[in-house]
Amino acid sequence: MSKSRAYTFKDPTSEEQLATMRAVVRETARNVPGVYRMIADNGEIVYVGKSKQIRSRLLSYFRASYPEDKGARILREAVKVEWDYEPSEFAALLCELRLIKKYRPRFNVAMKRDTRHYSFIRISRGAAPRLNVVRGASPDDAAVYYGPFVGAQRVSEAVRELNDVLGLRDCRSDMPIFFSDQHELFQIGRTPGCIRYEIGKCLGPCVGGCTFAEYDRQLALARAFLDGSNAGPADTLRQQMEAASRAMQFERAAIFRDKLSRLETLREQFDRLRFAVESLSFVYNVSGCDGRHRTYVIRRGVVRAELDTPTSRRDRAAMRRLVADIFDEKPAPSWSVPTHEIDELLLLSSWFRKFPEEMKRATRVA
Repeated sequence: MSKSRAYTFKDPTSEEQLATMRAVVRETARNVPGVYRMIADNGEIVYVGKSKQIRSRLLSYFRASYPEDKGARILREAVKVEWDYEPSEFAALLCELRLIKKYRPRFNVAMKRDTRHYSFIRISRGAAPRLNVVRGASPDDAAVYYGPFVGAQRVSEAVRELNDVLGLRDCRSDMPIFFSDQHELFQIGRTPGCIRYEIGKCLGPCVGGCTFAEYDRQLALARAFLDGSNAGPADTLRQQMEAASRAMQFERAAIFRDKLSRLETLREQFDRLRFAVESLSFVYNVSGCDGRHRTYVIRRGVVRAELDTPTSRRDRAAMRRLVADIFDEKPAPSWSVPTHEIDELLLLSSWFRKFPEEMKRATRVA
């Protein structure tokens, strides 16, 4: 990282001061990758950004057309801008994320989430397991978790659709369970009291509406859907949507379309996570500006170490030992990702999806 440049202007609303600031940026900033920080008069970092062309990005702030534009609002709050050059766009991307996590600027939204912004799908233990949405996975819990997902409400809606399609229960966890093949429990007879069972959206394991095996098969379909190995629930909704459309029941078809969309959004999020966890484990060499090449040791979608690309035999041997130490560590299950790693994992997943040719720079570790 090169030395930071910083320039101050006392009155951010003054056209004269803004013109001076714009001139300084135009004359001194270079069009290379970097990160920048907008700083208020009390020292608060109000915004962190990155660009592969730092000069052009900073100048764009002075071209804001309307006072309500985000760039104009940031300039009204800032009295100083600092920037640092990075060896590559990838390095700038990582640095931006880490600075946002550290300073939590109020104008940054997308990458300053904390654990409260993530949710998991929990499959409980015991008879007739339930799918429910929770804010965090407990390491002491024997339940199975899928996630993390962003947007608890959207995830809850998708889980409701999954429960309805497969007939899984969503009643309270301590509800007594009476499967239909537990004959000795039904000597006195039972009256169905579950609305979802009565309208055909639940198998009714609490009222003897199904056998243990029948419920277990549907639960297995839910797990296969979340694992990405079976799209059965989505296919069911798609068939219902198409059937309603052929029957010219367009309002009903629209309902199925919305249900299907919620399930597909859930799968898309989990596919991104699984891609990163399962695929992004390698040594990644990145060519940098001015010959500043960097090597990143990536495991399970997170940068575990970064260093200047070694050029001597001694440095290469040291890097091999470092890589071996990192990859010798026993990984956690693929569905369990520490919450403090989530944003970096999603960032790297997005990077390699957007630039798949960058995978050519990667060296897999045996």
